[in-house]
Amino acid sequence: MKSKLLILDDDDSILQLLAAVFEDEDMELFLETDSEAAVQRVVFDHPNVAILDICLPKKSGLEVLKEIKQIDPGLSVIMTTGYRTTQNAIEAMKHGAYEYVTKPFDIGKLKELVWKALECNLLNRKVRYAEISDQIGDAELEEDIMIGSSPQMIQIWKMVGKVADSDASVLIQGPSGTGKELLARAIYNNSRRCDRPFLAVNCAALPETLLESELFGHEKGAFTDAHSRRIGKFEQCNGGTIFLDEIGEMSISNQGKLLRVLENQEFERVGGNETIKINVRVIAATNFSLVAAVREKKFRLDLFYRLRVVSFFLPPLTERLEDLPLLADLFIKKYAREYEKRIKGVSPVAIDLLKKHPWEGNIRELKNIINSATLLCKGDILMPEDFESLLQVRSTFRQPDISLLKEGDEYFSAFCAMLEPVFGDICGKENGSVYEKISTGLEKALIHLALRKSHNNQVLTAKLLGISRNTLRDRLEKYKLASE
Repeated sequence: MKSKLLILDDDDSILQLLAAVFEDEDMELFLETDSEAAVQRVVFDHPNVAILDICLPKKSGLEVLKEIKQIDPGLSVIMTTGYRTTQNAIEAMKHGAYEYVTKPFDIGKLKELVWKALECNLLNRKVRYAEISDQIGDAELEEDIMIGSSPQMIQIWKMVGKVADSDASVLIQGPSGTGKELLARAIYNNSRRCDRPFLAVNCAALPETLLESELFGHEKGAFTDAHSRRIGKFEQCNGGTIFLDEIGEMSISNQGKLLRVLENQEFERVGGNETIKINVRVIAATNFSLVAAVREKKFRLDLFYRLRVVSFFLPPLTERLEDLPLLADLFIKKYAREYEKRIKGVSPVAIDLLKKHPWEGNIRELKNIINSATLLCKGDILMPEDFESLLQVRSTFRQPDISLLKEGDEYFSAFCAMLEPVFGDICGKENGSVYEKISTGLEKALIHLALRKSHNNQVLTAKLLGISRNTLRDRLEKYKLASE
């Protein structure tokens, strides 16, 4: 589907000039000299980008801007004028303009600006329109996509459009399962570094010394297993972006080294004396309050301020329930395609049921439940009965007694506590194969969680689980689990 560009100007020569400029850009053009006609274009044709002249005979461009922003808040609007007045620029940006440019145009810069505005709009489109599932191609369904139409998400995407092109460090806060890495990737994808590497590191998945080596690299002989020089993630993504997940779990020592990178863009490898110069943007994420960690002396105050140049907060799913039908629709499309099923959607009664669930696992929990419901559904619409047992099981399994996990009894008590409420249902469903089903499911879950914690690194996953890499590869193949 072609992108759409609306141009509103009362000067025909300007319209023809811009039409000639963009005719080869694979865009559908709407050229208007009348303000009301331009507004109607926004209503019926949903353009991606609009170029509006401020000085118009009937209704000013600023008035048109206010009106069309009410109709489509995600529309990227570039305001133009022949008069270099500061107040017009302030007013335009205040009312949601993407940018403000003066005539005569620098055609090269204008084209670049329109493409950036288009990228911002396409990002906003993914979070706005309820019919989004019809606009997402099969290739996009292979990856996780972050969407939402709630006011909180619209504000987040607007902020992405404003800060993506800067090199400012970013701190993303929010509960587990809300999509912090997806937001980090959205910032990266819309930045000028998008053609350079993006690397993600889970700071909680590695012990202190291993994390230091992972980030900064090491020299040969730096420690027992350092048989050769190894460059770290910062060197690997020089010129690009590094995403540090669960930053609050980083040791104080490594926090000091990270602070130096943020301040000077330099570091030394472990066991080395050579100062390495780099140019890397840092995006960090945490699922708990760093302010509290600073107060408890577990996180450096100076690092906190260095990271929080730009700050995002991703709300839990229960605070953006308007997005639940949209998210459910996206996940159904994804898993229906994967399982080769023709499921059209979720019934309104089932949506009401889902909205009453506490969703402590947030979007990740919703995604997993939709996955299971889609797999098990026998009809073409997901009904309440497709979710009731899944929601009950998730509720039962959600909060095991953590003290039971520390009693040293090989987790016997904890597993009994988790299985007992649903064991009768399992026996009725899996009569004669309970042992096989439970043990297989547990092994698959362990490997899946270990892979996720190790960021799909097979070597780290095998070490974490205490199994050989060959055994891990065998299980990955057996359970069709994805890895790098």
